[in-house]
Amino acid sequence: MKTSPSTDNCRELRIALFAGSFDPFTLGHENIVRRGLEIFDQVIVGIGINPDKHPMMSAEARKQWIEEVFECEPRVKVIAYEGYTVDAARANGAKFLLRGVRTAADFEYEKNIAAINRRLAGIETVLINTLPHLEHISSSLVRERLAQGQDISDLIPTNAPKHLL
Repeated sequence: MKTSPSTDNCRELRIALFAGSFDPFTLGHENIVRRGLEIFDQVIVGIGINPDKHPMMSAEARKQWIEEVFECEPRVKVIAYEGYTVDAARANGAKFLLRGVRTAADFEYEKNIAAINRRLAGIETVLINTLPHLEHISSSLVRERLAQGQDISDLIPTNAPKHLL
């Protein structure tokens, strides 16, 4: 009798860490997580905290928002972490890093980082190409449009914090 992956106690769960600043979290990010769930048993959204950067939103606010985006998806976990991404992956049982790729330049960058992570930490990276209708979206673009007072509702998940809309 064949068992489903969720009930098969002999198979190790495939857990991926999708790391980024997510300042703010965009429709592109949401799409990568949802498509990652087609591959992995669990996707951990890891909010990297860099003390040298001054984000638009606190890590706790970003965490709460992303948790709300995925409130109906129990296979998504959201964490905030400092330090190396591979260390956060290990600490949370992830053996994979999930990354979105929008451009050829993104691919070259991610390919090199993936090679280093594989060699130094034994963590495999899975790259997912951004869907064409989302390729133009970046957190930088959202911040720029916000700074200019433009509407960003077409770039971020619908449950965005009110101050962003």
